Formats: sequence, structure tokens, C-alpha cells
Amino acid sequence: MAAYLPPGWPAGVHPPGSDDFEETAVAWLLDVIPPDYRVHGVLRRHPIALAMLARHHVTACVAAAREGYRSARTELAGLLPPQGIDAVLAVYRAEGSRLVATERAVDLVGRGLRGEEFTPRLGAG
Repeated sequence: MAAYLPPGWPAGVHPPGSDDFEETAVAWLLDVIPPDYRVHGVLRRHPIALAMLARHHVTACVAAAREGYRSARTELAGLLPPQGIDAVLAVYRAEGSRLVATERAVDLVGRGLRGEEFTPRLGAG
């Protein structure tokens, strides 16, 4: 039977407990954070620390996108035409949704790295 992976599990990351789980988790997490972090070997050696760092980074990005969305009309009033402001808000909505999904995926991978086993829930789906 294949390992159960919860909704939101990132594509390309193997299931926890599989031979390549940690390697694929580290590669995916490094893609989530700014590339400058790749030079810090401690993050590769300690994937749980990498997951924590990625969680903080993505959570901050979600908060920044929400603040940007809330303030865009005021900050851009008179600087962009109304349709330009609407287009900027559409970007915030799209990227905000992507960031929230990434935040969930980072949480799931971090939980997998800590040894949590995922099981399907009745009525979920």
C-alpha cells in the first residue's frame, strides 16, 4: 500500500519514511527560501532546522502579501490608474494563494521530518 500523503503535500517530495524523503524534502525546502541560504551547510545537515527557517520565511511572506493587499489602494492612489491598481490587487490575490499553499506544504514537510505519520481522516476530502 502506498504511503498516505495529506492534501497540500508538495509534488516531488517523497513520502516520509521512504529512501529519498529527506533528500527530496531538503531540495524542495531550499527552493522555497531565498537562494542565498544555500551556502549554509548547517541547513542541509539539519533538515528540521531548514524546515523551521522555511516556515518562518514563508509565514513572513504571507503576512507581507496580506499587508500589501490591504494598503495597495491607498499607497498607489494617484500613482496608477484604477485598472493598474486592480491588476496589482489581482497579483496579490494570486501570489497570496500560492504563498498560503506553500506555507501549508512547508508545515507538512516539517511535520514529516519530525517523524509524524499521516493518516487519512474520515470525512476529509
